[in-house]
Amino acid sequence: MKKTKSFLLPKARSYMQRRVNEYPTRQRFLIVCEGKKTEPHYFEKFRVPSLVVNVEGLGMNTLRLVQETLELQKQNEYDQIWCVFDKDDFPDKNFNDAMALAKKNGIKVAYSNQSFELWYVLHFCYMHTAITRADYMKMLDEKLEHEYKKNSETIFDELRQHQATAIKNAKKLLSQYNPSKPAKDDPSTTVHKLVEQLLEFSKPFGT
Repeated sequence: MKKTKSFLLPKARSYMQRRVNEYPTRQRFLIVCEGKKTEPHYFEKFRVPSLVVNVEGLGMNTLRLVQETLELQKQNEYDQIWCVFDKDDFPDKNFNDAMALAKKNGIKVAYSNQSFELWYVLHFCYMHTAITRADYMKMLDEKLEHEYKKNSETIFDELRQHQATAIKNAKKLLSQYNPSKPAKDDPSTTVHKLVEQLLEFSKPFGT
């Protein structure tokens, strides 16, 4: 199984056993992504200490991704475990089963309906109309003022100054669905929840 950069630590001692003044709020993240490059390239740019975040890009569908995450979590100890996947064209049952399995096992989900590119678009504007993945690409071409490349390694830096706007827009969008039905709520995303956690434990840029 091919993986992206791995930052696993040995299990010799827990963070509670370390000195109190050594990264006192440190958290260990396991982030398992559906995409092999798009999402990993984005999340690896957060300035959470590199020995804390392990981003896995597996290229699996929703339910299989959660099942594989259950296996990965056995390999080490983590404070937060996240799955990142899209609704895309997967059947509602597949998507709902993945959500249920993750919840049952304490795994958090950063999903996007339809695609992860919705999160990128929300950096520029609020939108609540369902569109295709291809249309998201076109919107990003316009907003970025150059062709958006799905596996871009620079997208995080291009969007970073707009993160607060994206979080605000994602929360507003999610609040429109009451009750929430993730498989039906198109467009919607919870990527902002993972981003907020990563920001909380990140080093400030410029330090």
